[in-house]
Amino acid sequence: MLYARFPLSLRNVEDLPHESGIEVCHEAVRVWWHRFGPMFVTEIRKRGIEGTRSSRWRWHVDVMFVKINVEMHCLWRAFDHEGEALESFVTRTRDKKAALKFLRKAMRKHGQPEAIVIEKLRSYSADLWQLRAEARQETGKWANNRVENSHLPFRRRERATLRFRRMRSLQKFDAVHASVSNHFDQERSLPSRNLLKLNRIAALAEWRGLCAG
Repeated sequence: MLYARFPLSLRNVEDLPHESGIEVCHEAVRVWWHRFGPMFVTEIRKRGIEGTRSSRWRWHVDVMFVKINVEMHCLWRAFDHEGEALESFVTRTRDKKAALKFLRKAMRKHGQPEAIVIEKLRSYSADLWQLRAEARQETGKWANNRVENSHLPFRRRERATLRFRRMRSLQKFDAVHASVSNHFDQERSLPSRNLLKLNRIAALAEWRGLCAG
């Protein structure tokens, strides 16, 4: 949970349990993450924690560049209006074909949103026209700050892991971390302190249930 939830390196996770008298090797943490991470993502999605009703109101879509073995790749990401990650997709190029493939994947999984906030890029407009959703496109200055801010946690985790070596590893890494982040995200500025505490307890209990299963 520490490695999936916080921007920590494997050796940081090894040191934290050591303070409580638990000895675990960082390589064991790596093996556990690769083995159980996708299983936790599947269970989180099955229980409806991801893809709630709010995800079909407004999407924020953006692409960020990630270096894999000194080559730049594109990580396409979609978030809802509350900042929850909906979908991610890694490609080698940033063109119409890649954007269309990503949008189709996201809409097939979550349905078509009422509005899509994206950059003023021709490939996006062409894709939305092909998907018959061009009327839902929204652009504007600072309109996509939601997704831009959502890139910051990923960048912190990217630095902690010392980059990536394969596209598959990047895809898996972002999917697992996004799902765990969605699970523990409580929108701190909205509820009262007492309600925030109750939500944290419920999220942690749900996570322990996933681990026990």
